Amino acid sequence: MKFLSRRTMLRGTVAGSAIALALPQLDAMLRPSGALAGGETPRPFFGVFYWANGVPWHARHGGEQAAAGVPDVWTPPTLGAGATMSEMLEPLARHQATIFTGLEPKTAVPPSPPGQEDGHMRGFMVALTGDRIRPEGFDHPSHTLAPLRQTIDQFVARDPSFYGSNAPRFRSVHCGVSDARFHDYGHWNAISYNGPSSQNLPLMRPDQLYNLLFAVPPDADELRTRASLLDAVREDAQGLRTRLGAGDRARLDEHLDHVREIERRMTAATGAACVAPPPPSDGDLMGRANEMAELLAVALKCELTGVFTFMLTAPASTHVFSNVGVPDGLHKVCHDGLWENVRRVTRHQMECFATVLDRLAETTDATGASLMDRGLVLGVTEYGEGWKHSTNELPAILAGGANGRIARGHHVREEGGNFARVHLTALQALGIQAGGAPIANWGWNGGETDRPFTELLT
Repeated sequence: MKFLSRRTMLRGTVAGSAIALALPQLDAMLRPSGALAGGETPRPFFGVFYWANGVPWHARHGGEQAAAGVPDVWTPPTLGAGATMSEMLEPLARHQATIFTGLEPKTAVPPSPPGQEDGHMRGFMVALTGDRIRPEGFDHPSHTLAPLRQTIDQFVARDPSFYGSNAPRFRSVHCGVSDARFHDYGHWNAISYNGPSSQNLPLMRPDQLYNLLFAVPPDADELRTRASLLDAVREDAQGLRTRLGAGDRARLDEHLDHVREIERRMTAATGAACVAPPPPSDGDLMGRANEMAELLAVALKCELTGVFTFMLTAPASTHVFSNVGVPDGLHKVCHDGLWENVRRVTRHQMECFATVLDRLAETTDATGASLMDRGLVLGVTEYGEGWKHSTNELPAILAGGANGRIARGHHVREEGGNFARVHLTALQALGIQAGGAPIANWGWNGGETDRPFTELLT
């Protein structure tokens, strides 16, 4: 058998512009040992899923929250392996997600400039960077802030030990779902930073992500491009098919059919004039989250990228979840102390998270492993709860097996524990190294740790 490069693509032209359609992993890209034709083993991928405004408050968040007399519907009732999921986390049970509770930021909070203890900002920075807010330029009244360093997704995407010499077309891909924004500037618009003054703004529509992944010429008529994309690479596909075994031919046909079905749905949604679909106005994020996740699954399966961020709702989201009976924006609902409405919204956001994981779990490679077996997805939010902005009980979720390097389905609890331990655990599971050895430290400015959750690392 002639081995194929894992970088093999189907090529063609649309409107005079070259296009390239990536392929999934095929048997022809594998050695008999299961390694890729280039000698590498399939690497893990890393994703960050972000949801806004924390979780429904309970007694462990603080005195006022305790006085409200509401139950803890977030914390799983059992510890360790095979933990029973709580009401809020039940949608993630089918993915054997590991839940971390009891953790909090440990970074210093300088008195000047004032306001850096605000959970909206402090919790966000710790959850995404492991560091505190950058004091230069911070202004609490206007909610203006920036990080001191890159977010964890960019740390992974740029680390030499992750991609090595075989970086994919996109080191990272960033997408979002809800268009609702608390402010139209700063971290209220994006969760991924390259550094203090450089953001990675998310793509907010499935057609934008589609065009990025499949290199659709930006000046081509979109409807005509979508109708002809697969036709443009048909000749190349037919030539490749003659060189493949029966199993690979079936995988190739399945892949092309999948892409065509995605095209068909987007074309139907946009109509003959190819107008971008409107943002979800009824509060239901599920449809667009599902479409984005399906495209991400194609990108990961074809190794177009190995890192992504998925911003379901932006920090301090004003999204109106009318689909679950909540008439006001989420930020207002939290500050009005409407616990039952927050419970409904949080449950819906976890259902959306589970839907994203569903699309990854149902996507397999040539070895038979699902993307959820291969990858690791970190779920975070901006603080513990949004009523009083408490950063106690800052939640974290890890889903996926990272090529068998991390145990799944646990509840890990450490009262007052350092949130950075979750980051360090994820980085070690991904095989990130420093100086030729597994990365041993994470966190800055009082949030340092050299203690991963070793009971999870396999």
